[in-house]
Amino acid sequence: MPRSDTVGGSRRLAWLLLVTGAVGLAASVELTLDKLRLLQNPSYVPSCNINPIISCGSVMRSSQAAVFGFPNSLIGLVCFGVVIAVGAGLLAGAAYRRWFWLGLQVGVVFGTGFVTWLMTQTLYSIGALCPYCIVVWSAMIPLFWYTTLHNLRSGVIPVPRPLRPAVRELARYHWAVPVLWYAVIALLILDRFWYYWRTLI
Repeated sequence: MPRSDTVGGSRRLAWLLLVTGAVGLAASVELTLDKLRLLQNPSYVPSCNINPIISCGSVMRSSQAAVFGFPNSLIGLVCFGVVIAVGAGLLAGAAYRRWFWLGLQVGVVFGTGFVTWLMTQTLYSIGALCPYCIVVWSAMIPLFWYTTLHNLRSGVIPVPRPLRPAVRELARYHWAVPVLWYAVIALLILDRFWYYWRTLI
């Protein structure tokens, strides 16, 4: 395929993929190790069991922690490893075909939808917070947003002419969406567990 049919990425995007991939992978590794320890010893207390609210053990023992029949963290091991590889490739000057970028887009959309569902389950069904899970959420937000923005700006995802100015404005204020996203999550956590947080004041 001619070079014009491939799309590269900026060094900034490459570093973002590397960093978010590494952060997500590190959290997934720790979650996997703690899950294995818990399977070996049901009385094992994970290091991130800090109080009744911040309790990885409560989350790991839930059915939501193994939606597909195996620990969710195994998905993170594979997918964040792929993200790191893509980022390293971009940093080395690689350019990928449009189908590859679309595949990555599908992956980050699925990942973001999945962690959003897990977040709602954590807040409103399980009733406990897992710090390592929150790290994964935090990594997925910029990963999804900047991958999507790149695909819109590069033409991987076609944008109708009337909407192109909107995409340019989104790129100009690219930081706004992640900041607002983090703020919403923080407010949801604050509101859901306010009955406990206020006892600490």
